Amino acid sequence: MSLHGKSLLAGVLGQTGGRIFHAVNPATNERLAPDFHEASAGEVTQALDAGAAAFSTYRACSGAERAKLLETIAVEIEALGDALIERANAETGLPPARITGERARTCGQLRLFAAVARDGSWTDARIDPALPDRQPLPRPDLRRMLIPLGPVVVFGSSNFPLAFSVAGGDVASALAAGCTVAVKAHSAHPGTAELVGGAIVRAVATCGLPAGVFSLIHGGGATVGMAMVRHPATAAVGFTGSHAAGRALFDAAASRPHPIPVFAEMSSLNPVFLLPGAVRERADALAQGLVGSFTLGVGQFCTKPGLVFALRNDETHAFLEKLAAAVHGAPCGTMLTRGIRDAFVMSRDKVTAIPGVRPLAAATAISDTARTQAQPSVSIATAADFLAHPELATEAFGPFTLVVLAETPGDFAACAASLEGQLTATLHATPLDLPMLRPLLAALEQKAGRVLLNGYPTGVEVCQAMNHGGPYPATTDARYTSVGTAAMMRFARPVCYQGLTDDLLPDPLKNANPLGLLRLVNGQPTRDPVR
Repeated sequence: MSLHGKSLLAGVLGQTGGRIFHAVNPATNERLAPDFHEASAGEVTQALDAGAAAFSTYRACSGAERAKLLETIAVEIEALGDALIERANAETGLPPARITGERARTCGQLRLFAAVARDGSWTDARIDPALPDRQPLPRPDLRRMLIPLGPVVVFGSSNFPLAFSVAGGDVASALAAGCTVAVKAHSAHPGTAELVGGAIVRAVATCGLPAGVFSLIHGGGATVGMAMVRHPATAAVGFTGSHAAGRALFDAAASRPHPIPVFAEMSSLNPVFLLPGAVRERADALAQGLVGSFTLGVGQFCTKPGLVFALRNDETHAFLEKLAAAVHGAPCGTMLTRGIRDAFVMSRDKVTAIPGVRPLAAATAISDTARTQAQPSVSIATAADFLAHPELATEAFGPFTLVVLAETPGDFAACAASLEGQLTATLHATPLDLPMLRPLLAALEQKAGRVLLNGYPTGVEVCQAMNHGGPYPATTDARYTSVGTAAMMRFARPVCYQGLTDDLLPDPLKNANPLGLLRLVNGQPTRDPVR
């Protein structure tokens, strides 16, 4: 499929004349056609004004109509066929099998959000009917539900060109909630973004919705992205990326005359605690599992385990030998961009240069810098050094992890307490480890948005119960998730209607319950009408 390299501004192609940039194949360093054109300030305004104008119509759509849009987007993405896989592979270096799986995840989550939108119970309808005879004071009729927040700006991520980008979870959840969306395409894979953006534009047209429901905008984060955040119509922002960029967007949104929320997923080390019984019973499996987890996708997962804690003893020494052997056999891999690889090397070298840190192992394969490759490696530090040097808790976004050796269970607790907010925290334990497990679990609940037992964090199921978030700096708001159906809550707000007649109420709150929703009436969940 031919690409035009222009923004999609509410169904209208952007103009040429702005800054020109290109996608680059990280595996070959080849510049990819075509030229891509950064949107002008006027085009940003054009797109976001169109989103604001379309919002009043789209927010009034039924859940079934929003569901149809999401399902149609999935069909249009699937219809792109091999062209999408080939372009994403060329722009990211990710293998075709990985991209094919990510496309399935993207379309699956679109259909999952469609089901939630169609059901409508996500609106959390709550009804406390009037009690005119209550003493000493009557109670008015009170009815509360969630409504769409407004036009949403989403930033495409580098490491998931489909599942966290133009039609990813942020976009799917915002559309499901009734918000219009403008996406800032990631400059590392603009062709992939254009293909998916075109699929959404076609879906919007097929469903007979206003073109302003969706726009795709090309350009730099510091220029175009900031202009999108600062536009007065923007009601919320979804972001996945670095701490520096996420914090800059957060600060810009907070400094607006009317501040707006930024739901940014940023840095996380995803600590893993290996308790003695687990090390004793399954050292081989732990070594293989950890290497598979921290090198998955060349270490470019937000849930990559970047810290591993274990007690210093003979069993751990044997485990480290097995870990080193597994690392020696790990392959080098092409990272997403040269800039990401350079940042990884700089962060890794910063950590390994701290006094007390020593290397454990590196892959025997040599990375090919011409192919933007990175070499997997592991280093070791003591718990005393970890506590003395907070900079050891620095994320290196790539195939590297730091093993921290504790002398006592008290060191485990101290290290856990010293951690900043995390997306995940993992415990490997056996029943014999229970006395040490319980206090660690209690500590890690305060640090992470997802706590795992005897698993690995690199793998985020898209479902009703998933939470992908955590205390700062993992995210800017630990109360919300960017994966799973609860992600819709980010883009909605509650409204309480007091004393309105039934004909003025939105359908989820009407007496007859025309949508058949599960509602909280007088504190009891029911689908029955209000009598």
